[in-house]
Amino acid sequence: MNEKLRKIINHYGINKQLKYFQSEVFELNEAIIKRNNQGLMESVAQSIVFAFSTILDVKTIDNSKEHIKEEIADVMVMLKQFQLYYDIPTSEIKKIMKNKVERQLNRIMEENNDK
Repeated sequence: MNEKLRKIINHYGINKQLKYFQSEVFELNEAIIKRNNQGLMESVAQSIVFAFSTILDVKTIDNSKEHIKEEIADVMVMLKQFQLYYDIPTSEIKKIMKNKVERQLNRIMEENNDK
């Protein structure tokens, strides 16, 4: 997979892929916003569909969740291309992620202590 991703970013170049990455992040953002901003009528309609599908034993698919999964995959493919392009080991990224998560959890703990 890594060689395929390297081939893609080397073919298009970093600047073109950065622009493409921006559009992929925007699409993910839009998918998340769309799911979180469902109107009341849409929620009612989904409840009705779910109720009938349960009665009729039909499997329903949460299209908004599927859309979000697709967009996350697109963004992750782009991120992996940049990681390979800049030759950044996964272990370094995981270490940074761990530190950021710990820092945020500490912030949350401090917020809870201030209440």
